[in-house]
Amino acid sequence: MADSSMGRVRALPAHYRRKTPVNTSNPTYGAATSMRTALSKVPEVTLYFWIIKVLCTTVGETFADFINGKLGDNLTTTTLVMGSLLVVALVVQFRTSQYVPVVYWVTVVLISVVGTLITDNMVEHFNVSLTTSTIVFAILMFASFGAWYASEKTLSIHSIYTAKREAFYWTAILFTFALGTAAGDLIGEQYSLGYFKSILLYAGIIALIALAHFKFRLNAIFAFWAAYVITRPLGASIGDWLSQPRTPSEDDPTAQKGLGLGTTVTSFIFLAAIVVVVVVMTQQQRRQRANA
Repeated sequence: MADSSMGRVRALPAHYRRKTPVNTSNPTYGAATSMRTALSKVPEVTLYFWIIKVLCTTVGETFADFINGKLGDNLTTTTLVMGSLLVVALVVQFRTSQYVPVVYWVTVVLISVVGTLITDNMVEHFNVSLTTSTIVFAILMFASFGAWYASEKTLSIHSIYTAKREAFYWTAILFTFALGTAAGDLIGEQYSLGYFKSILLYAGIIALIALAHFKFRLNAIFAFWAAYVITRPLGASIGDWLSQPRTPSEDDPTAQKGLGLGTTVTSFIFLAAIVVVVVVMTQQQRRQRANA
């Protein structure tokens, strides 16, 4: 049965219709699972997924700074421009009938940029401390997960085949990016850990999550979202480490030294890498459909 807010079932696109729960002991379980995967609006979690996720989070940090500089260091204007582009990308994403690599990952890049800008606005325009921002976004993220689970009884990304679940998904994604930006800046800059040490810290946490999942059978959904959240400050730290000056500004006591590549070079290196990985993923998807 479809949600009453979505109209009658026959009026819905096929990819947004609810599916009847499948009995795993049934011989047709494998086929049904494949069907649900095909209907899902998000990619399979593979090595490519994690590579491009880190690339997107890095771009979210550096490209936000790059665009803000091009628009005259006006965070409000930059946020409005990038927010508008995100709305367009989300409209296209919601209208697709299945996972489309280009559409999906463009949306992730934009939501990464907007998440960074939201945190920057809170800190610079509204004088909200990074500690408070981190707490606020953590609460909002957990609240979004709680509302999602209360409504749908699952947080699996492979169940994203209804408009409601997709809305919950992208809301949670936005808060993970905003939280990652705030927490990353808090630890790397305000607590003076430094960008490179922050990279090692977050990479180590992700490695521990992976070990707990594969060795000690940590719940797959919990492990996925835990790693997903941590990849944000990991990518942001990589971006800052590559782009920030070798000699920190004396006017900013929290500034940390980087490799000095600048936001322009760093952003376009990682954007080019994203394009390459998306092309590879698109070709793989086409081959899989051809062989299906």
